[in-house]
Amino acid sequence: MSALPRLFDYARQYRRDAWIAGVYSALNKFFDVLPEVLIGVAVDVVVNRQASFLARFGIVDTMQQLGLLGLLTVVIWGGESLFQFLYEVKWRNLAQSLQHDLRLDAYRHVQTLPMAYFENKSTGNLMSVLNDDINQMERFLNGGANSIIQVVCSSIMVGAVFFALAPKLALISLLPVPLILYGTFWFQQRLAPRYAEVRDAAGIINGRLNNNLLGVATIKAFTAEAFEADHIRQASEHYRQSNARAIRLSAAITPVIRMAILAGFVATLVYGGWMATHGEIGVGSYSVLVYLTQRLLWPLTGLADIADLYQRSMASIDRVLDVLETPVSIPYGGAPLAPGSVAGGLEFVDLSFGYDESTVVHDLNLAIGAGQTVAFVGATGSGKSTLVKLLLRFYAPRHGMIRLDGRDIAELDLSDLRRNIGYVSQDVFLSDGTVAENIAYGLAGTPRDAIIAAARAAEAHDFIVEMAQGYDTPVGERGQKLSGGQRQRLALARAILKNPPILILDEATSAVDNETEAAIQRSMDEVSRGRTTLVIAHRLSTVRQAQAIFVMEKGRIVESGNHEALLAADGVYATLWRLQTGESAHGVNRART
Repeated sequence: MSALPRLFDYARQYRRDAWIAGVYSALNKFFDVLPEVLIGVAVDVVVNRQASFLARFGIVDTMQQLGLLGLLTVVIWGGESLFQFLYEVKWRNLAQSLQHDLRLDAYRHVQTLPMAYFENKSTGNLMSVLNDDINQMERFLNGGANSIIQVVCSSIMVGAVFFALAPKLALISLLPVPLILYGTFWFQQRLAPRYAEVRDAAGIINGRLNNNLLGVATIKAFTAEAFEADHIRQASEHYRQSNARAIRLSAAITPVIRMAILAGFVATLVYGGWMATHGEIGVGSYSVLVYLTQRLLWPLTGLADIADLYQRSMASIDRVLDVLETPVSIPYGGAPLAPGSVAGGLEFVDLSFGYDESTVVHDLNLAIGAGQTVAFVGATGSGKSTLVKLLLRFYAPRHGMIRLDGRDIAELDLSDLRRNIGYVSQDVFLSDGTVAENIAYGLAGTPRDAIIAAARAAEAHDFIVEMAQGYDTPVGERGQKLSGGQRQRLALARAILKNPPILILDEATSAVDNETEAAIQRSMDEVSRGRTTLVIAHRLSTVRQAQAIFVMEKGRIVESGNHEALLAADGVYATLWRLQTGESAHGVNRART
C-alpha cells in the first residue's frame, strides 16, 4: 500500500475534518475563478450595453448593470476571503492535530518494542523519524493538500466554462491539462525512491550527530575533533548528493509543464481571437477565456512544487508508519498482578537465549527463594546481565521460562511485572529534571518527605543538601552535572522509593571509588532486607555477604555457594578473589581455617 492510503487509514478520526477542509478549499477556488467571469461580463456590458448578457435578465440600464457587477464583485471577493480563512484554519489545525497524534502514537509504540529492535536501529535515525519526518507531513498538510484540491477544482470549473462558451476552443486549449497531470505523476513516481534515499541520509546524519554529542567528552579527550568532523562531512555529503539527485529530476518538471502551458495559452489567444473576430464568440466571452486560461494554466507550474512537497512527505510518512506498524513481539497484556501479592520467588527453568546467531545462556536451571539475596559473578560476556534482561522481559527466551512465585512471567501483565522490580544499572538514566524529580521518577505525586527518606537510605541526602538548590537542583541532561557515584546513589534512592519486592543491582558500584562503594554497599544491605535481591558485580567485595553466589562462564553456572564455601572450593571464584584482593592461595587457605 502506498503512503497516502496508509495515512488515510491511520487518520480515520480526522476524515470528517479533511472533508470539511476540502469543501472550504473548493469553495474558495469557486469564488477565486468568478472574478475572471465578471471581467468578461463587464466587457460585454461596455461593448453591447442594452444588448449585453445581463440585459436578458431584465436589467437594461448600463449603470445598473455595472452597479450589479460591483455588488457581485464585493460578494465574490468576500466569499473568497472567507473561505480562504476557513480552509487555512481547518488545514493547519488538522496538520497540527494529526502531527501531534502521530508523534505520540509512534513514540508510545516505540516504547513497547523489545530491546532487540533498538540494537538494529540508530537512535539518531529514530529521532529523525519521530521528529523530522512527522514535521515533513505537517508541511504537506499545511499547504500541499489544499493546492492539489484547488488545482483539480480549478481544472473542472474552468473546463466547464470553456465548454459552455466555446466547445471547439476548449478541446484545443485544455488539451495540455491531462498531459501536464500525466507528466507530473510520471515525475512523481520517479522522485519517490530518491526522496526515500534523502530521508534515510537525513537519519544517518542525525544518528552521527546524536552519537557525537553524547560522546563529546571522549572526543575531546582523544583530540578526535577533526576525525569526527570528517565523519559528519561524509554523512552530510551523502545527504547533499542524495538531495542533488532528487533536485535534478524535480527541477525538470516546471520547464516541461511551462511548455505545455504555453501551447494551451497560445491556442486560446490566437484561435479564440480568430473566433471572436469572425463572430463565433462574443468579445466578452473571448476576454473570459483568455483570463481563465491564464488563471488555470499558469498555476499549473506550481504542480512541480506540489509534487516535490508531496513526494518528500510521502517518503516521510512511509518511514513513520513503518515504525508504527512494527509488530510488538513481547506484548504488554497478560494476567494482572495484584498490588502486594508478589512474594518474589524466582525459578529459571531450562532457560536458553542468544543474540543473533550466538547463544549466551545455555539450559540454565536455578531457583531463588523469596526474600533471598543472591549474586551473579563471572567474566564479561558470561551471561550475568542477560539473565536480568530476560527477567525484565526486555527479551524473550529462545527456550525455557522464568517463573515468578510459580507463574510463567510470559503469561503476566508486562507492566505489572516491571512495577514489581526495582532496577539499578551501571549506566544510570537520569532525566533533565531536578534531583527530586529523578528520585521520584515514574512515581508522580510522591511527597517530599518520602523522597528525602529514600535519599537518606541511599546515603545521598548529604551531598544533595549541599547543592545550590538542594532537591530542586537540575541535574542536567543525562545527569551530567553529577559525578558517577552521585548518579548511582540517586538511582538507588529511586529503587528504594519504588519499594519493589524484587530488586536488581546490575554493576551498581562498578564505576565509583572505594568510599562511594562503601556508602552504596551500606545502602544496598539496608534496602535488600525483606526483598528478593539479585546483585550482578565484577567486584567480589560487593557480593561477599550474599546468601548465595553463582559463578557463570559462557552462559552456564559453574559454581554456587556462599562466599566462604566458594573460597574453600578453590575454584573459579577463589581465583577471581585472589586476583582482586591480592591474597595468595596460602592466605585463602588460612582464611578457611
